Order: sequence, then C-alpha cells, then structure tokens
Amino acid sequence: MTQYSRPKIVVIGGGTGLPVLLRGLKKRPVDITAIVTVADDGGSSGRIRNEMEIPSPGDIRNVLAALSDVEPLVEEMFQHRFNTTNELAGHSLGNLIIAALTSITGDFVHAVQEMSRVLNVHGKVLPAANQSVILHAEMEDGSIVSGESKIPFSGKKINRVFLTPEMIKPLPETIRSLREADLIVIGPGSLYTSILPNLLVPGLGEEVCKAKAKKVYICNIMTQAGETLGFTASDHLEALYSHMKRPFIDIVLVNNEEIPSDVQNRYKEELAQPVKFDVDRLISLGVEVLYDEFISFENGYIRHNTEKVASMIFSLLSSGPDQIAQT
Repeated sequence: MTQYSRPKIVVIGGGTGLPVLLRGLKKRPVDITAIVTVADDGGSSGRIRNEMEIPSPGDIRNVLAALSDVEPLVEEMFQHRFNTTNELAGHSLGNLIIAALTSITGDFVHAVQEMSRVLNVHGKVLPAANQSVILHAEMEDGSIVSGESKIPFSGKKINRVFLTPEMIKPLPETIRSLREADLIVIGPGSLYTSILPNLLVPGLGEEVCKAKAKKVYICNIMTQAGETLGFTASDHLEALYSHMKRPFIDIVLVNNEEIPSDVQNRYKEELAQPVKFDVDRLISLGVEVLYDEFISFENGYIRHNTEKVASMIFSLLSSGPDQIAQT
C-alpha cells in the first residue's frame, strides 16, 4: 500500500488519552491527522500561554512525542520536565522549544510543523485553534468557572462549557482534513476539558458533524470527579450531543472488562468509578456499540490498551458499523 492510498483518520482530543491511542495507530498503514486542544491553562503550558500569549503547547507536545520516530533519548529529552527551584521549575523542555519556535517563526502552527519535522512525526498535528483560548464552565447553579485547570475542582456539576474569545477561527487545514477523512475518532479523554474544547471551536464542530466519514467515540473507562461523576456511557454521548445541538456519533467503543477491586479502591480516593456500560440506552440513541476488554495498567493507573483500541479502529476502515457484529 502506498502512502497516497492510505486511509485517512482524523483523531480529536487531548490530555493523556489521545497519545495512548496515537502510539498504536502510528504503527498501522494509515494517514493520521491529530486535532489537539489548546485550552490547557495549568502548569508549564499555562505559564507559557500567559506570558507569550500563544496557544497552550502542552497537549500538542504530548501528541508530537506519541507520533514521533526518534531515538528514545531524544523523546525523553523533549518530554523532560525541570525539577528545580528557579524560573525553569515545572517547565517541560518540549514546551519551551515550541514556544521558542513560535517566537522565531512568528506563528504557532508553523512552529508545530517545524517540530514535527525535527521529531520525524508520523502524520499531521494540528492545534484546534491558532490562538490563545480560554475554557469556561457554566455550572448547574448558574455560576461560571473560568480556566481548564480550575473547572474539575469547582465542586459543582457542569451544565455546559464554552470558549472565549467568541471569534475563534479553525485552521483551513483542519477543515480540509475533516472533509477528506475516511474515519473521525473522538477521544479517549476528559469529556469537558479535553474533547469538547476542540468541538466548540466555531466551524470545527460543525464540520465534524456534517463530515461524510463515520464518527467514532471512544468512551472513557473511569468517571472523573469534577467532570463526569456518576456518568454512564450514554451520559457522555448525550453531553456531546447537547453541546453540538444534534446527534452525530455513529459508533461508540466501550470497555466491558471487569476492573479489579483493589484498583477500584485506589480510584475511590479520587471519587472515580467505572463508567457504566448502558448498552440499551446507547442503542436507543442510534449508535452502533462495540465493546471489548480494553484495559491496560500503567504505574497503577487504568489506560486504554493501545494495541487493542488501535486494532479495533483500524478494522473499521475495511468494514462499516453495519457489518460489525456486536460481541
């Protein structure tokens, strides 16, 4: 299969979930475009964003590392975080390099493209917007919490999230990638702070909804305190539909593997629990449901199994959801 005949997959998200999926997909014969949130305002990313007035580089950095093909030491250097007591404290070297390239080239997107060449990245990495954006949450009581890093700690239930400024333009290349995609994958990742900030960029979410490609949503394995406490799989889907004001997902991937009790007990401290797999409700929402044992463990934390999820996603390119038996 030549590079030009490779099927095109667009993956949308951020946080820790997106790189996990991409590390598996980059081994497949596919043309990958990753659309990544730039709403992070915490830690190193937030400091750089505020000081330089550029999009947040942190999630972009993690995706570049996941898709890179360089010596392990080079990737480790790119991801290195300084543990000092001076001005470098907490900064990731990769964030600083992206910020430096933005200053040199005068454009954040150009900086990401140059970094992609240096790291020999498989596919394209595109920020959801080429400007600094702020994520806000309107809580159930009507109060507003501003800042991606603050929203999960408000102690209140989220009603909706939105972005400022109002005038945010998606990249033309992002729109083109969505229109040419053979498959669009959303997630895994934090529903309100990693996934929706992409879809809420004016024009971008609309293009996802009307794209000819099948849309796949990879549901989280565990709920998240401050975001999706007590959510079922269908609650995740309905939140996406509510923000886009229409149903638009064709396929939902969910985990049906039992989570060991000792792991569940560890997550109880974070007020997190397994996402309930309510298949009947999902089917009533008009989606195909694909499920498998998707769990892997990394340093005691639950992650999606990179290879199994990537394999499932790749299989969807050769057989539409109507031909895939629910197992």
